[in-house]
Amino acid sequence: MKTRNLFFSMLLLVSVSSLTNAQEDNSLKLSGELLIDERLLLNDENDWAWNENRLTLQLDKRMENSKFFTEVWLRNIGLPNITQSSDLYNKGIVDPYNLEVREAYIQLYGFLTKNLDVTIGRQRIVWGTADKLNPTDNLNPLDLEDILDFGRRRGSDAINMNYYINNDFSLQGVFIPFFQPANMPIGIFASALNPQMELPQGMVLKSLSDTIIMPRYNLGESSTAGLKFKGFAKGVDFSASYVWGYDGLPLSTKNTFIPVDATGGININSQLSFARTHIIGADLATSIAGIGFWAEAATFIPEKDVIMTNDLSAFYPMSPVPVTQDSLILDKTKPYIKFVVGGDYNFSDGSYLNLQYMHGFVHERGAENLNDYFFLRFEKKFFNEKLKIAPIGGGFIVTAWNNIKDNYALVYMPEVSYKATDNAEITLSTVLFDGKGDNLFANLKDYNMLMFKMKYSF
Repeated sequence: MKTRNLFFSMLLLVSVSSLTNAQEDNSLKLSGELLIDERLLLNDENDWAWNENRLTLQLDKRMENSKFFTEVWLRNIGLPNITQSSDLYNKGIVDPYNLEVREAYIQLYGFLTKNLDVTIGRQRIVWGTADKLNPTDNLNPLDLEDILDFGRRRGSDAINMNYYINNDFSLQGVFIPFFQPANMPIGIFASALNPQMELPQGMVLKSLSDTIIMPRYNLGESSTAGLKFKGFAKGVDFSASYVWGYDGLPLSTKNTFIPVDATGGININSQLSFARTHIIGADLATSIAGIGFWAEAATFIPEKDVIMTNDLSAFYPMSPVPVTQDSLILDKTKPYIKFVVGGDYNFSDGSYLNLQYMHGFVHERGAENLNDYFFLRFEKKFFNEKLKIAPIGGGFIVTAWNNIKDNYALVYMPEVSYKATDNAEITLSTVLFDGKGDNLFANLKDYNMLMFKMKYSF
């Protein structure tokens, strides 16, 4: 607690100092944003689904041959989770909050040679040209805390080198020494990514526990490396990339079944681990007659077979050898491809259209498990762009084309936003889910909600 209080005191001191310096010589700039995000379920009780008050602070200092940048989130997030009287003595439970250093790095221009820039520290390294959903963007860990905030990732501690061959071509190399897994959804979204477990007939699950096996933190096992060639030719931005890293979402590699009663009740303990993966990517973006187009694809190649073992030995105590069943989850000889294609257009009357098709969402693996996603958004601005109305927004998902009526999901997200001032924007929207079958968004059909957001930038 003392360390946290000291950090806040230092941050306040730096903030005040930065304001003074910015007024004098603009050597250190402070900028940021206050976001208020409230969501209410459209059910009979109108339960609160989300409560977040986020203060984003950014410090940016540029010198002749270098740059310093940091972004910090100070948040009050969540609702009080009070279950016993002792919780009332813990302010962190009564009024939950957290601190997160999103980025903190130093960038050196012309390092060793005038064509080389080096960035060292925690940084968000964005790859890909598609709108928010980028299959080639695999260096930073997924931040799935808010399942509706598509494309959010956390920063990674990395060495990032960019060599500029000329004005049109560059080569980027990235080394990340520490593996960071994805963080999972919270609140009502906590179970959104949990797969449905199919049990043999007659078995009833009583409890489920798990153990995660992390890669060893040494130079060889925990590191990630990436290489990217980027260019521009004949009006087309393009790149080719390669990542040697881990899938940030764990896979179940061993399940131990333990009988607990005579009526078929069982406990399951799962062992989860992370798969080392080779990822080869490519993307392009261009504009034709004022219409923006983009395409992006990534091939995922598991470094080795991923096998799930079901250990049933507890059911056969007299067996001289373990009784197991093995299933191949990922085959290293069968790469799978995720891709996105899309486009957008700004009309002369102030309206905007964005259409995107994606094959394979962030949590899907294996060619047979990749679903199809169609996203559409249409918005129009009024009153000198102060009022923005998006009557059409959301997506349509198909998980089985041979039986769409039982394997689909529909997400509808109409939105109205108003810029009260140049710095303040108020947004009111709804999110409606519907669908059938086992897919991410169909599983959220009981969580239709009304959302209110207010954003103030400074």
